[in-house]
Amino acid sequence: MRQRLRAPIVLPCDPDCSVLRDAVVDIEDDGRIGYVGPLAAAPGDEPITDVSGVLLPGLVNTHAHTPMTVLRGMGGDLPLLRWLQEVIWPAEAQLSAADMRAGMVLGSVEMLRAGVTTSVEMYFNLDELADAVLQTGGRAVLTGGIIEAPGFTWRSLLDDVSKLIDTEGLRFGPGDRIEIGYGPHSAYTLSPEVLTEVAAAAHDRDALMHIHVAEAALEDATQRSAHGSVPKLLESLGFYGGRVIAAHCVHLSDEDIAIFARHGVAVAHCPGSNAKLASGIARVRDLREAGVTVGIGTDGPASNDDLDLWEEVRLAAMLSRLSTMDASSLIAPDVLLMATRMGAAAIGRDDIGALEEGRWADIVHISTDAPAFSAGVDVPDAQLLSNVVWAAGARQVQDVWVAGDQVVADFETTRVDRFEAQAKAGAVTQRLLSGG
Repeated sequence: MRQRLRAPIVLPCDPDCSVLRDAVVDIEDDGRIGYVGPLAAAPGDEPITDVSGVLLPGLVNTHAHTPMTVLRGMGGDLPLLRWLQEVIWPAEAQLSAADMRAGMVLGSVEMLRAGVTTSVEMYFNLDELADAVLQTGGRAVLTGGIIEAPGFTWRSLLDDVSKLIDTEGLRFGPGDRIEIGYGPHSAYTLSPEVLTEVAAAAHDRDALMHIHVAEAALEDATQRSAHGSVPKLLESLGFYGGRVIAAHCVHLSDEDIAIFARHGVAVAHCPGSNAKLASGIARVRDLREAGVTVGIGTDGPASNDDLDLWEEVRLAAMLSRLSTMDASSLIAPDVLLMATRMGAAAIGRDDIGALEEGRWADIVHISTDAPAFSAGVDVPDAQLLSNVVWAAGARQVQDVWVAGDQVVADFETTRVDRFEAQAKAGAVTQRLLSGG
């Protein structure tokens, strides 16, 4: 049904990061946005639903392994490669499809309650993950993990993704909630020949490719020795040319950044995970200045250890400022757009990430009943944006709509019992800890 949401503040996340006052967002019958702007100029006489506070687009988490909620806290004080090889990969080998589904349901609930309406996932058993996301009412780009490791065979993983796209299409579900893509893990876990095959399959289907690049200094030493860098290797293989998002990208040279800019490769910046694993700080300002589209991601909930993109927004700004010793390196409007509009652009989507006519009505309502907004919203625009980014956070997300459907109401999910989701995922974790 058609809806008109009215709020004191609407942040459409247009390129100028405008602040609209006493504005409305119209939701059409098909779940898309019909009008965004001042109430005085709104067409028609739709029934109005008044909300206090701020409306803005749902956040886009550009890199996650959400089913790993069931592995949260395991190996939490190890560096990346030891964490993967000694803890995570052995534990993942014990997960069933049902276990992954339980982890995905819980993680989707966690993200929706934080105002994250879309996540870009790299994991396995995409059928189960899609069902989980459709159950919660969220939105996800599910890139099937492709890796050569104990318990996994790259050929079957690649074929499974291609078959799913060929059967269901790139996007399906109510409001196009599910998109399928390819998730080649990295150049250090897959040979050049495999990476070439994955790229060919993705290019044939116009599918997103989602890959880890240069996360830790030592992870790709062999590739650097043979090819100079992973971006150079991928360029030599013809990997680029379609939709590609590279996660982490901490250790890039000027030449690597130029390669990404030349080929339109986007970056998923994961400051929290990179800090926790002591991987380093990505050169976000340099990437942006070179014309590389940069979104923000949480990484997995076992390496972060949460799925709160608001925390990543603040960390992205703080770490960029610290690494450049420049307080203007990333300002509040920059990181808000990175978490919304630019996150959508990073994955080649112009139907989410902003409150604009024709895009899906993925909308977040932030309550201003909080110390962060003690002066109210009748403050200068810059101060309001600063309060939203620096002081509010996930705890102020009161309501969420995805494709016009309300999936969070008064701080709790509407489609899934959070406590039941926590119990099911927790049972998986307990079984792993007991060796079962």
